[in-house]
Amino acid sequence: MDGFTLTNSQYAGNNPRPDDNLNFDDPVQTSFSLQNTSFSRALTIDQTINIPEDEELQDSKFEVVLKLSDLQGDPNSPLYSIKKFEELGLSEDLIRGIYFMNFRRPSKIQERALPFLLANPPRNMIAQSQSGTGKTAAFVLAILSRVNYELHTPQALILAPTRELARQIMGVIQTMGQFTKAESQFAIPMMVTWGKVFTAHIVVGTPGTVLDCIRKKWLPIDNIRVFVVDEADTMLDQQGMGDQCIRIKRSIPTAAQVLLWSATFPSTVVAYAEQFAPRATTLSLEHHELTVVGIKQMYMDCGGEEDKFRVLTDLYSVLTIGSSIIFVKRRETADKIHQRMTAHGHKVACLHSHIDNPGSARDTVIDDFRFGKAKVLITTNVLARGLDVATVSMVVNYDLPTDVNNNPDPQTYLHRIGRTGRFGRVGVSISFVHNRQSWMDLCAIADYFNVPMLRVPADDIEEVESVVKKVLKAGPPKTGDSMEISRHAGANRR
Repeated sequence: MDGFTLTNSQYAGNNPRPDDNLNFDDPVQTSFSLQNTSFSRALTIDQTINIPEDEELQDSKFEVVLKLSDLQGDPNSPLYSIKKFEELGLSEDLIRGIYFMNFRRPSKIQERALPFLLANPPRNMIAQSQSGTGKTAAFVLAILSRVNYELHTPQALILAPTRELARQIMGVIQTMGQFTKAESQFAIPMMVTWGKVFTAHIVVGTPGTVLDCIRKKWLPIDNIRVFVVDEADTMLDQQGMGDQCIRIKRSIPTAAQVLLWSATFPSTVVAYAEQFAPRATTLSLEHHELTVVGIKQMYMDCGGEEDKFRVLTDLYSVLTIGSSIIFVKRRETADKIHQRMTAHGHKVACLHSHIDNPGSARDTVIDDFRFGKAKVLITTNVLARGLDVATVSMVVNYDLPTDVNNNPDPQTYLHRIGRTGRFGRVGVSISFVHNRQSWMDLCAIADYFNVPMLRVPADDIEEVESVVKKVLKAGPPKTGDSMEISRHAGANRR
């Protein structure tokens, strides 16, 4: 495995490493790169500046690649970063909201993106950054700065792939905008008043409900100034959601600023996204720079599929050190684990897209988890993206993520583990390996991100608890760790 020192396990074998057309304008782009952190003076093409790291936030070290379209003659606009929110010329009410959220200074994605987001005339943006680095706060701040509070009609529209992410975005809007006159409203299932026209400045919704409200003339879109698609890679890549997003995009004014955000943008989606947001400023990362630096990634060797449940049950004391999320592949698995762990006397919650009373019941589960009434949440990929719960210290991949062709899915893996280690915090992820195929999948993911994963014993939970506590106390993992081979690897794993 490239980049690792491998030291033996049972499943490897001889060859374990798996090796509607849019009618938009074509983007015209110019490329250049920025190294590591911030800069405060104008740059010319190919100019590179190294800046000291932020001393207060444990932001990751990475190279940000910017692509600018229609580069203007004035090199001072808008290519600079800011060290203080006050440098952006924001209203005092917005500054108060920012500091109320405990942002002392911008994160790197914020200091890169905000000057572009707030520049006039508005320009489109495709932004990629690691999970938990303040992307939501960045686009919410841009929206709140552009809204005309005297005009009581929708002026900003935000699309999210799930109900849970929509509710979380709304929480950021209401907290950051609490000292302004901003009004916000949901367009998600069971949260729309039949026949009532939207009058709030900002609407947050899921694509199907938003499109339905537009068709029924409940959601006026003539004054939309900012259109945000969060988790844009999955939104544009999924056939149903992608079609809905396109129809919504075609409905809103062509002058609206289009902002696409995600932690991942696979190459298969990039060209599509550039057509969706033409002539966009693009902030992007190489895939090996995406893995979250604040997360110690581990794995456990389980004896088989059934043994995974035994290990998970034994792991309960470790899961409740903080809060934990357990990811499984199928909702039937989530229900089964929930029932069995409850029967063992463990307090766990379960959420997926097919639970009874999908609106209020899902809200209750998330709220109980967010406020600590349940410390362990079992879920599917419905919560792999965007969920931000400060107390989550561990993520368990009970089933490793695979795509529709049953191939390893590094993008979903990254989104899953990104539920911990958010905005400078430290977290742990543990993946279960139970046969040769799962070991191969784990190796493929580790290779993709060029990151080693620490093997911890499946039969000594006290040792696991000790390791986890040390990690959470010690801070972000160090580089140079080696990856020990699983017992599922076989004799010839190299």
